[in-house]
Amino acid sequence: MVHLEFPGTDFDADRIEFVELARSAGLDVVGVIGGKRERPDAGTYAGSGKVDEVALAAKAAGAQLVVFNHDLSPSQERNLEKRFECRVINRAGLILDIFARRARSHEGKLQVELAQLNHMATRLVRGWTHLERQKGGIGLRGGMGETQLEIDRRLLRGRVDTLKKQLEAVKSRRAQNRHGRSKSDIPTVSLVGYTNAGKSTLFNAMTGDATFASNQLFATLDTTVRRVELKSGETAVLADTVGFIRDLPHDLIAAFRATLEESREADLLLHVVDAGDPERGARIEQVEAVLKEIGADEVPRLQVYNKIDLREGETAHVETDADGVPQRVFVSARNGEGLEALRDAIARRLYPDLADETLVLPPRAAKLRAQLFSLHVVKSESIDEEGNCHLVVRLPAARLDRLCREAGITPPVRTSGPAVH
Repeated sequence: MVHLEFPGTDFDADRIEFVELARSAGLDVVGVIGGKRERPDAGTYAGSGKVDEVALAAKAAGAQLVVFNHDLSPSQERNLEKRFECRVINRAGLILDIFARRARSHEGKLQVELAQLNHMATRLVRGWTHLERQKGGIGLRGGMGETQLEIDRRLLRGRVDTLKKQLEAVKSRRAQNRHGRSKSDIPTVSLVGYTNAGKSTLFNAMTGDATFASNQLFATLDTTVRRVELKSGETAVLADTVGFIRDLPHDLIAAFRATLEESREADLLLHVVDAGDPERGARIEQVEAVLKEIGADEVPRLQVYNKIDLREGETAHVETDADGVPQRVFVSARNGEGLEALRDAIARRLYPDLADETLVLPPRAAKLRAQLFSLHVVKSESIDEEGNCHLVVRLPAARLDRLCREAGITPPVRTSGPAVH
C-alpha cells in the first residue's frame, strides 16, 4: 500500500483510513510505504525513487497487488504495473471493490456495476496484447475490420446504457414511493454521515429492525426505509443510506444518485457523527461537501453525536439554539442512551408547533382519551368533580385539532398560539 503526503493533507489520519479500507476489502496488508511530494509525478505519480522502493518491497513480500491511496490516471497505472510486475489499483478502484462485495439488493448491484464500468471505460487498454488483431466479416473483406479494443468499448457502452435505463426505472419507483408518503403527510427523515459512524446501528435501535451493522467501512450499502414512532405520537419514515467518505469516487456518486435522492428529498437529515472520532470535524466537512454535490445542502439538519458510551464522562443530552430548537443530540445507539431525547428532538424539528396543551374531555370522550394514551403523549391527568378528564398532552397543534374533531370534541382555544418548548 502506498500513501504519499502532499502539502495541506493529514498524513496520519488518511493513512489509518486507507489501511481500514484495505482490510474492509478483505486484503492482507503486508506493508505500507509512505513519502512526501510537492506534486504528483506525471508518469508514475510517486517518482522514480519511490517507485523503485515500492517495487523492491512488493517483490520481497510476494505482494500480488499494489494499492495507491490516490487518484491514478490510466497511463500511470499501466506504467506502475510494468515496473511492479503485478496489478495496481488506486483509491477509487479499492472503494469500488468494497462496494461490489457489499451490495446485496438488485438495485445496489446495478449501481455498483455501473460505477465499475464507468471506471473501467478509461482503462480498457490495460493488459491487451492482441490489439493488432483485426476481426473482419461480411462486407469487410480486405478492410481493416474492428479491433478488439473497439469491440470491448462497444459492448461496454451497450451495458452502461442498459444499466442506466434500469436505474431510471428504480428512480421512478422511488419517486412514486416518496409521492405516496407526501400524500399521506408522513415526513421522511434520512440518516447521513461518514461511513462507520453508526448509522445502521442507530437505524436498528430507532426502528427495531435488523439491518446488517458492523464495525467496518461501508458495512451496508442498500437503502432501507422503515416507519418510526416519534415521542409526539406522530409517525415518520426513517431512511438509512450509504455512508460517505473522503474523496468518494464521482462514478459512485453518479451511480448511487437514485439512492442519495432519499437524502435530497427528505424533510430532515440526521447527520450521524462518531463522537469519539478525533477527526470528527473534518468528517463533518466531508459529509457536507457530498450533500452539496447531490443537492441536499438546503435540507434541515439535526446532528446526532453517536457512540458516547465510548467517551469517558460523556452523557446523553440535547443542545439547542437561542430559540430552543434542537441542534445536536448526544446518544449511544448501542445501549439506547438518549434515544428518547432524539425522538423528541426529531418531533420538535419536524413539527415546530409541538407544545404542551391542556385538554378537558367529558366522560363521553373515553375513546379519545384512550387514543391519546396509546400514542404516549399524555404528560399528566386529573379528574374533576364532574368526571371530566384534564389532560396535559404534547402534540402538534394540527394533529391534536384533527383528533378532537374526529371525536366530536371542540379543539382547545388558543389565544396566543402554542406554548414555547
